[in-house]
Amino acid sequence: MYETHKSWYSWILSSLVGAVYTFGFILMCPQLYINYRMKSVAHLPWRQMTYKFLNTIIDDLFAFVIKMPTLHRLSVFRDDVIFLIQLYQRWIYRVDKTRTNEFGYSEEKEKIEKDGGEEEAKKEK
Repeated sequence: MYETHKSWYSWILSSLVGAVYTFGFILMCPQLYINYRMKSVAHLPWRQMTYKFLNTIIDDLFAFVIKMPTLHRLSVFRDDVIFLIQLYQRWIYRVDKTRTNEFGYSEEKEKIEKDGGEEEAKKEK
């Protein structure tokens, strides 16, 4: 897009805004790569995805309703692209409940330990 600027100040300001939007996109991409390499989304809680979903819907609504610069509208839709890819990854890579997370917790191990403890209590009676 070709844009005329009234002064060097407006050119610097629009260039910096463009850089912020570009680096914002770049900073969101490592999460996609991590999900791809691990073939897992166990480290993405549903609460975080719900907040991202609500944030995306609200941003889209305001992008259509409020008059704003084109560059900002594009940045809103780049968030949508990242969010849709994350949802797709969430659908493809199911949560592996046997895998231990970064805190050393595994749902399957806890379930086995819990069931094992109950069986021992029944044997004692």
